[in-house]
Amino acid sequence: MEALAEIKNLTKAYGRKVAVNDMNLTIPRGRIIGLLGPNGSGKTTLIKMMSGLLRPTSGSILINGCRPGIDTKAKISYLPERTYLQADMKVCDAVAIFQDFYPDFNPERAKAMLDSLQVPQDARLKTLSKGTREKIQLILVMSRNADLFILDEPIAGVDPAARDYILNTILTNYNGNSSILLSTHLISDIENILDEVIFIREGQVLAQMGVDQIREEHGQSVDSYFRRVFAC
Repeated sequence: MEALAEIKNLTKAYGRKVAVNDMNLTIPRGRIIGLLGPNGSGKTTLIKMMSGLLRPTSGSILINGCRPGIDTKAKISYLPERTYLQADMKVCDAVAIFQDFYPDFNPERAKAMLDSLQVPQDARLKTLSKGTREKIQLILVMSRNADLFILDEPIAGVDPAARDYILNTILTNYNGNSSILLSTHLISDIENILDEVIFIREGQVLAQMGVDQIREEHGQSVDSYFRRVFAC
């Protein structure tokens, strides 16, 4: 299977604290992958390095053969854990920003999904519910034709109905040549859309395996196997 991202001997240290520790990892194309680990395991640090927001202390990251930078930012669509859209911004303004900033942004796709939410284009984000704001930001991220979608806790803090909408948006808005790397603590809610999982702890990869492999070899759901591996 073709590699989309390759991580070799990757380390990120903050003084004496090592967040990512000599990590080796390959992200293949055409997969939805869960990035799973307890708090403080290094998930967000890894994501930020892949997105070009943090520089590694040592080691390398290659996305489509390129180190994180201008070229890779044009190929990665990143959803951070916290919103970066200003509360006073109108929905149409957020769409315009994405259209101006990303050549691969598909405004027609975004508009169709926003229309399905029945969100007025002139509505200000601060007037909308948290769940709706989360949906809008995901719609913008998933309306790009990126190679790699990196989603950091996309369903945290929203109600079950919003989660269903978000997961359906993820499933229906990426192509088979791209991949999605999805970090979450809500494993039972998302495991049915995953092709494989990566378990990390203390900045190192414990395991990378297919979801079907977990079910067939261990007779457990991903959530149950995660709890067994991390004894939580």
